[in-house]
Amino acid sequence: MGGEPHIQYFNLHFGYVLRPSGTKAIHDALSPGLHHLCLRVDTPADVAAVAAQLRGAGIAATDAKLYPIYAPDYWATYFTGPDGIRLEVTNYRPEHRERHDNW
Repeated sequence: MGGEPHIQYFNLHFGYVLRPSGTKAIHDALSPGLHHLCLRVDTPADVAAVAAQLRGAGIAATDAKLYPIYAPDYWATYFTGPDGIRLEVTNYRPEHRERHDNW
């Protein structure tokens, strides 16, 4: 990555890299391209822990809370990355886990 700060994650199924933008343009979630990036953790308690860790690091993350508008067991926290991209952390819902395990 040419010495640029970045975070990289990969496993057997996929991978991603987060790094700062190379431009000063402000991210527009309604333009073509990325709207937001959602990352998944195991449980609602993990969502709460991530939100607390982000806030502890000075990042303005929302409280972890239930969003029944999406699903009856959908917990999430939201925050904005340094380039203005909206990020979400949500729990691995049992419905998705079962679908994955029984694919």
